Amino acid sequence: MGSDRFDVLREQVRGQVIEEGDAEYEAARLVYNGMIDRRPAAVLRVSQVADVLAAVRFARGLGIEVAVRGGGHSAPGFGTVDGGLVLDFSARRGVRVDPAARLARVEPGATWADYNHATHAFGLASTGGIIGSTGVAGLTLGGGIGYLSRKYGLSCDNLVAADVVLADGTFVTASEAENVDLFWALRGGSGNFGVVTSMEFRVHPVDMVHVGIMFFDAATGAEVGAAYREWIAAEPEEMGAFLGFHQGPPVPFLPEEWHGKPVAVIAGMWTGDLDAGPAHWQAMLDAGQVLGSFFAPMPYPALNIMFDGLSGIPGLQGYWKADFLRTLSDDALRTAVAYAPGIPSVHSANHFYPIDGAVGRVAPEATAFAYRNVDFAPVIAAQWPDPSENDRNIAWVREYWTALHEFSEPGGYLNFQDADDQARIEDTLGSNYARLADLKAKYDPDNFFHVNQNIKPAPAGTAAAAVPAEPPAVLLAEAVPEETRQPDVAPQSDTAPRTANPAEGAAT
Repeated sequence: MGSDRFDVLREQVRGQVIEEGDAEYEAARLVYNGMIDRRPAAVLRVSQVADVLAAVRFARGLGIEVAVRGGGHSAPGFGTVDGGLVLDFSARRGVRVDPAARLARVEPGATWADYNHATHAFGLASTGGIIGSTGVAGLTLGGGIGYLSRKYGLSCDNLVAADVVLADGTFVTASEAENVDLFWALRGGSGNFGVVTSMEFRVHPVDMVHVGIMFFDAATGAEVGAAYREWIAAEPEEMGAFLGFHQGPPVPFLPEEWHGKPVAVIAGMWTGDLDAGPAHWQAMLDAGQVLGSFFAPMPYPALNIMFDGLSGIPGLQGYWKADFLRTLSDDALRTAVAYAPGIPSVHSANHFYPIDGAVGRVAPEATAFAYRNVDFAPVIAAQWPDPSENDRNIAWVREYWTALHEFSEPGGYLNFQDADDQARIEDTLGSNYARLADLKAKYDPDNFFHVNQNIKPAPAGTAAAAVPAEPPAVLLAEAVPEETRQPDVAPQSDTAPRTANPAEGAAT
């Protein structure tokens, strides 16, 4: 069942076009956040790049909005749109690894669990999210903070190339060698500049890691947090661990009487010598009365999916906020402790991610991600199952964020902002906003791609500012010598090698 207006699109694509009334429509329209209830005119399950080229041209001709759905985590629901066309990449999850060149090419529907599974086979990884079900593309376009950030920078700092379908329906590749200004904008400018159909990342040696998780009474969180602040600053960059406030999860290493009660947590991993791991956690074990703990060597991908059963559940109600902190001040910690009793559910997370080390060695103007001079990125990711609690829990998030923001920078981490944070976009992109607006005017002057944390095109007549010609300095030392690269003999996972012809659909 379908309408005549989408028959033209069906003739131009290989992927399935699903409209209201079709048997699969209700499932196809759903997104990760159960609070989002939108009804697109159609959902295209993208099969290849040629589908994207046709869909963008079709939507422009019809004058309808387009939403892009990658891994699907978007809390504001930017992966769907009322009355428009959704480009759903959820079936395009292939990852091809070239271990000799230390590169991984990823399709836009892949999650970090997909990516880590593929790269771990070769003892390699790059910075991804905290939850395995997070999409690779969306996280990277907004920056990308994870356990490896202190050692290897943000996800976007490890991006070396991207294939993009632009607003006029043309196909380009952006890298350090071509369309350099677009490549600059993609690394932190979110989905404002086109539909990314493939990404290539630099990967690094990461195999087994020493995982540590420690729970404390949230009431002692200011003291524990102060100890954490000094500890993480002194630790080598091989240590990647965050401070969090949660309801105690039902895990066997936390006493049952603490399940569902406010707790502070230190969680993360040591990527150096495994035998040295226990000694690196000791200072935090001495920081206060530990309610429960877990320490063990684990494969890196196992840590990445460890919390998916709590926070990676689709269909929960969700409302998120984020900030940047120059330092994890005593005032910020006291604020976190004061609001910890109101954490909505065991599925909610209030984390303070460290983004010092390699992140700060990239200049603010080197990529679109400008906040390189801060040490922490706090996020308030409230999730809960019961819609009747929406008003109360949204109010808690807003009140907590307002109190915390007093000690924060003007902008916040884009990937954890909600739809009502659009007014913060200039603060969030900071010193790079004007350049991004210029580039938006160049690549999408009509703001066709606006279902996102939107950058408005600069007024006509302004010229895009120059972008740095060099890749981020922090990553130069990781470059593989040209003579060692053997791309023609690389093993691959479940997607075909890339070809130069986008119409053949092998570049996705």
